[in-house]
Amino acid sequence: MTRSGLARAVLAGFRHPAQVVAAAFAFAIAAGTALLSAPFATADGRPADLLDAFFTATSAVCVTGLATVDTADHWSPMGQVVILALVQAGGLGIMTLATLLAVLITGRLGLRARMLAQAETKTMQLTGLRRLIGQVAAFSLTAEVITAAVLAARFSAGYGEPYGRAAYLGVFHAVSAFNNAGFALWPDSLVRFAADPWICLPIATAVIVGGLGFPVVFELVRSWRRPRTWSVLTRLTVTITVLLLVCGTLTITAAEWSNPATLGALDRDDRLLAGFFTGAMPRSAGFNSLDIAQLHPSSLLITDALMFIGGGSAGTAGGIKVTTLGVLAFVVWTELRGESRVNVGRRRLGEGVQRQALAVALLGLTLVAAATYLLMLFTPHRLELVLFEAISAFATAGLSAGVTAELAPHGQVLIALLMFIGRVGPLTLFSALALRERTRHYELPEERTIVG
Repeated sequence: MTRSGLARAVLAGFRHPAQVVAAAFAFAIAAGTALLSAPFATADGRPADLLDAFFTATSAVCVTGLATVDTADHWSPMGQVVILALVQAGGLGIMTLATLLAVLITGRLGLRARMLAQAETKTMQLTGLRRLIGQVAAFSLTAEVITAAVLAARFSAGYGEPYGRAAYLGVFHAVSAFNNAGFALWPDSLVRFAADPWICLPIATAVIVGGLGFPVVFELVRSWRRPRTWSVLTRLTVTITVLLLVCGTLTITAAEWSNPATLGALDRDDRLLAGFFTGAMPRSAGFNSLDIAQLHPSSLLITDALMFIGGGSAGTAGGIKVTTLGVLAFVVWTELRGESRVNVGRRRLGEGVQRQALAVALLGLTLVAAATYLLMLFTPHRLELVLFEAISAFATAGLSAGVTAELAPHGQVLIALLMFIGRVGPLTLFSALALRERTRHYELPEERTIVG
């Protein structure tokens, strides 16, 4: 196949993103299930239960972190390496696809490896495509290596772990953090490190950077001194990310400050650290330094909202994305001001983008509501805990109040399906809406109806 033919094939794949993305993720899950079902993957050397293998593979590929068995005790070192490879493949695949989609749609992210994907010509430079994928991979690996080095040094110097074990722990948790997966090698996740800033802060930083995404980070590095030149994607992602981090930290810290089962058992400085970590993780990370089941109901509600929103559109985080929330917020603000056009900074948002944001948000709400209803039929747990689990699965957050492991098999299959839809669905839905807009050559008579 010639280069031009290959470029057309790549572009054709983007014209039908739902089939391509869904098939790729399904294949990875199937391969992961087969590997985790083998005797070498379990600690006792016996073949793993097929449902446990399928659930774990789905959670890893969809970079969620929910589990039906303990990662450290149930899986052998080889099984853990398989999980780590699935997390890396899922996270890198998500970031690459989202970045390519962002460039294909917007055509102006200021990337040195810019691809010419203008709507009029429908063309793409194959060399630019290769260079961009290489840059995404290099960015991901660099962030993971830096995080792993810091964690490994801390595990070795602070906890007396042998160098090999410390390096393994550092790499595992660095990859899990940057890809917003949340798999940890301790039964209590990171609760034992709640007061250790050398563990919590590097992991939180990797989670936040991974959730921002390559296009946003690259633009920040290139023009952080000139915020007026930022694209709408970067402007919305950075602004709303900061607001959510601040609001999440303040509200959860305030609600849990005197709770003896969470922050109340820590010193003042440690409470601030644990409050920040707990407020940052609902971006889709899945790690926890506090017992989720012991959180105050108000903290669970705030965490629900943060998980549902998620992270950046071209990052490894899940949820409906901060850009979706930003677009809807500007739509509401424009309506309240009585204006006819939605403007963000010096740019006007097209009507298609507004419709896409509304569709993603409403479909997400519908899916979470339907899944919560079905899960209520399978478990005696309270509504707030079941809702928490459903949102965590849809948003690929991985935080758990202990409901998932106690579900019946059909309930766990539903959670796995929700993770798959939540991971693949928003990306394919947005790409399908953005890349398959149709121009109507006639207009119907306008009629206004009562709203509200």
